Amino acid sequence: MKNSATRAILFVCMGNICRSPSAEGVFRSHADAAGLDLHIDSAGTHAYHIGEAPDPRSQEFAARRGIDLSQQRARKLIASDFEKFDLLLAMDKENLARMKAACPPEYQHKLKLMMEYAGHSDSEIVPDPYYGGPDGFDLVLDYIEDASAGLVRVIQQESNFK
Repeated sequence: MKNSATRAILFVCMGNICRSPSAEGVFRSHADAAGLDLHIDSAGTHAYHIGEAPDPRSQEFAARRGIDLSQQRARKLIASDFEKFDLLLAMDKENLARMKAACPPEYQHKLKLMMEYAGHSDSEIVPDPYYGGPDGFDLVLDYIEDASAGLVRVIQQESNFK
């Protein structure tokens, strides 16, 4: 990845209304608190919700943690994202597989699972809370908080080796 002033990170889930907008908001708060200058965005592998705000439950549970998702709008992952972003983080293996299938070979190294950066959670994925109960939205935020903290640490360590 490039130095922190020019880094761009994209969080990706299926519809871009639950997990990836939550990741965008949570990671932005972590990056801001660490003084990192990053371009942070989110997208979905499917076009189900283009232009919609994040799911009201995602907004509610994020707001309880001081994270405002209300200005975000869902968009679909597009071909130019693979070139534009330095790191594209999928919330689960299904979406990572979709990203890999669409990504040109020269950018495959940019694709990872978000939970690769988690330090305390043992899950490989951020589970989709859409069809579950409220506990799922809290769990998603717990996982994202953990992975966001880990990602900030990695960026800070890399930035020390300019």
